[in-house]
Amino acid sequence: MCRSTASSPDYWRSRRYRPGSRRSGLAAKLRSRPCCCWQRSRRSRCGAARGAELVVVLGSINADLVARVEHLPREGETQRASAYAVLPGGKGANQALAACRAGARVALVGAVGRDAMADASLALVRAAGVDTAAVARVDAATGIALIHVDARGANAITIVPGANALVHAAMLPDRDADARTTLVLQLEIPLAEVTRAARRADARGALVVLNAAPASSLPHDLLDAVDVLVVNEHEAMLVARTASLPGDPMDFCVAMADRHALTAIVTLGADGLVAADADRRYRLPAARIEVVDTTAAGDAFVGALAAALDRGDDLADALAEGAASGSYACTLAGAQPSIGPRERWIGLARELRAAAAVESRR
Repeated sequence: MCRSTASSPDYWRSRRYRPGSRRSGLAAKLRSRPCCCWQRSRRSRCGAARGAELVVVLGSINADLVARVEHLPREGETQRASAYAVLPGGKGANQALAACRAGARVALVGAVGRDAMADASLALVRAAGVDTAAVARVDAATGIALIHVDARGANAITIVPGANALVHAAMLPDRDADARTTLVLQLEIPLAEVTRAARRADARGALVVLNAAPASSLPHDLLDAVDVLVVNEHEAMLVARTASLPGDPMDFCVAMADRHALTAIVTLGADGLVAADADRRYRLPAARIEVVDTTAAGDAFVGALAAALDRGDDLADALAEGAASGSYACTLAGAQPSIGPRERWIGLARELRAAAAVESRR
């Protein structure tokens, strides 16, 4: 029997249509998705049903050059690293892998160069079963991330966009931007193209998830096309300053939800996360873990969150799954190598869900 996407009324009711709004809201989008229950037995390599809902990630693809150091470099300082590795990365590719390992059917849209780094940057997403047919080869170097990771697991990252600067919204096929689709976006590709993709997908009924990272001011026409906004506390502060919103994380979420009719989420590292939609506030504690490397924590969170929403989970459950995936990623080194399959962190997700606080705004 097909599980209806309307089976989580507490969350979807919060995305009700508002008079005067041109947007139908997240609830209506998910209820309009075609039922694909007859295909439940046909599984992709990600573990999701072929022909069922789809997570599409439009974003960056990088090769990560990772150096492990005692402390993050200060101005003018030269350090000797204790280890070095070249690993696949990029926020788009990381989030695609995380969604796939969380059980979703996933397609990645982006660009790489024609150089030696291109295949290396796609190796793990392809091995996991992510569809990379819409990844273009362009006349530019594959994107690079220069990453320092210190003894505490904290990091400092410098991005060299390369081919990612040539990604454009037209690369997103119409078949991957409709009512069956959850579109995931970040800001390591041109902001204007992120905005175009979000507006087109929103108009066609897709669920649009924006991870506003790296930190940037966000145009109103982009935010008005977004259903779920994810930022960390530093990104939230920048958006708050540029948009004249409150700086407190929960107050920021509430104000953003009211202004743009979306669900806003702020991740707080060791303090867990807060979120708000039209009707409710949410708080989740942080997991108790031994931190090795936080590089992929945010991307693992976003990918697992998107996978949970795509299959119709309510927001509190989706937040717990994202938090558990992100926490698990902190316990291993590297970006994509640290993103684990759902069975490794689902127990932690249940613990976090049990500890979540959900309160009405009414």
